[in-house]
Amino acid sequence: MFIVSVVIPVYNKEPHVKRALRSVLNQTVQDFEMIVINDRSTDKSLQEVKSFSDPRIRLISQENSGVSIACNRGIDEAKSELIAFLDADDEWIPDYLETILRLRESYRMQACM
Repeated sequence: MFIVSVVIPVYNKEPHVKRALRSVLNQTVQDFEMIVINDRSTDKSLQEVKSFSDPRIRLISQENSGVSIACNRGIDEAKSELIAFLDADDEWIPDYLETILRLRESYRMQACM
């Protein structure tokens, strides 16, 4: 089990997807799985994702169904209760997950008071 499942829907993001995946791999918190949903890209996005060999990356290909269906597929495949979404043409700063987890814990503590 992982602390967080990171879902990345991909459709024709060849120029950007490596940067997005690297930004997750470079997180200060490393207890995550990455679920990349290839929504039947017609460019070389799939090959870009396959160039990574990290065992935490799961690549799932599906018929082109749109970003919402791809995100829902990622949720269905997630092994963690906590799910984070990242667009394939975006990136996270290295302490993004650490910050989110700290804020989650902080607000959970306040809710219990």
